[in-house]
Amino acid sequence: MSDINPEPGNWPRDPQEEQEVLERRIWIDGCFDFFHHGHAGVMLQARQLGGELYVGVHSDEEILEHKGPTVMSLDERVLATEACRWVTEAIPQAPYVTALPWISHYGCQYVVHGDDITSDSGGEDCYRFVKQAGRFKVVKRTPGISTTDIVGRMLLCTRNHFINSLRATLAGDEGPGGPEDRHQAATSMTKRLRDYATDQTGLRPGPDVLFCHDGSHSSLDAEKTHSNVAFETFARGSAPLPGQRIVYVDGGFDLFSSGQIEFLRSVTAIEQRLAELEGWNRPDRVKERLEQHRTDFGPAYIVAGVHNDEVINRHKGLNYPIMNIFERGLCVLQCKYIHSVVFGAPFEPSAPFLESLPYDMPAAVYHGPTSFVPLDHDPYSDARRLGIFREVPRHKFQDVNAAHIVARITSNRIQFEDRQRNKGVKSVAEEAAKKKETESDKT
Repeated sequence: MSDINPEPGNWPRDPQEEQEVLERRIWIDGCFDFFHHGHAGVMLQARQLGGELYVGVHSDEEILEHKGPTVMSLDERVLATEACRWVTEAIPQAPYVTALPWISHYGCQYVVHGDDITSDSGGEDCYRFVKQAGRFKVVKRTPGISTTDIVGRMLLCTRNHFINSLRATLAGDEGPGGPEDRHQAATSMTKRLRDYATDQTGLRPGPDVLFCHDGSHSSLDAEKTHSNVAFETFARGSAPLPGQRIVYVDGGFDLFSSGQIEFLRSVTAIEQRLAELEGWNRPDRVKERLEQHRTDFGPAYIVAGVHNDEVINRHKGLNYPIMNIFERGLCVLQCKYIHSVVFGAPFEPSAPFLESLPYDMPAAVYHGPTSFVPLDHDPYSDARRLGIFREVPRHKFQDVNAAHIVARITSNRIQFEDRQRNKGVKSVAEEAAKKKETESDKT
């Protein structure tokens, strides 16, 4: 479909009719292969430039032609894109070389991309047409993270990305390099965390960000340590609103896979259905919320606990997690289904831990029917005993977790190693093109 301009009725997403081109409506596009915080960073900056953000997602076939094999299917990549808090609409099958008729059809005035060059299989700039039309804007690319980097971690089984203590790293007390290097890294990471803790506009406070002082301990120490659990607020976001149920979920959220995203979406949908049975959507109650808060909101306030690197590695071994706690936390933080993120949450959410959360006691603790980590005990025994444990039904992405994605990579190792080499060759040419473009802009 992306090779031609679709006829009315054949566009991948409604509306089918041509839309008025609006200054405030922004377009970005990409592969978004196993969604990471670098993708989210571009989406955040793009959303801040306008009031709506449309995101084109390339097909598996076009990516194979221009870049190499994808790790995630188109359905998985669209699911991840739609889950980003700053995205208005995801458009599948968008052309790899950005086409003016596509962005105009959806009413987007400008295309936004990071400050790097992306080339097609012929070595030409993918954004040449929108640049020629004066409808291109540049934002900063997120440093230190890319799909290519993450695939490299899997293929090489590296562990040097682990973070021992996120709080110490953000204070500049831990990390590679000397004191000045650590200070610069801490400043950059702190800013990024605060930037991601914004609402759907990317401009106002959004999710709460908390640190659990106790979360570096494993489930083996839970009974001893959780009696003195304490929380530190890193970023103050939106508090639970009247009528919202507090819901707790936790996990490693490594590679922020389609299985994890669909789990979070399912929790939101289940809570919505339960609330509807209690009259949440009755016109009088909607009117009351609008009058009191000037906006409507969902019935659940979802708190996500993210485990430390050491905790995950203790249980899963090898070089897991593939993403460190900072990277995984940013992925969770940008997700529209989440209202609060707890960094360093314990592997076992004990009763003292749940009671200590700086909200009401959770009305529900959700988990999926997974068995990726072999355990001789139930981490959710306290939640079961309290009668608040809920299990999300199986779904089509149920088995897609970090190990499954690593298996996809390793089972096609030769193809992905070729992709890595080709990316290196393309990067040299793209860097030369970027330098030439920069010099041209100066003259």
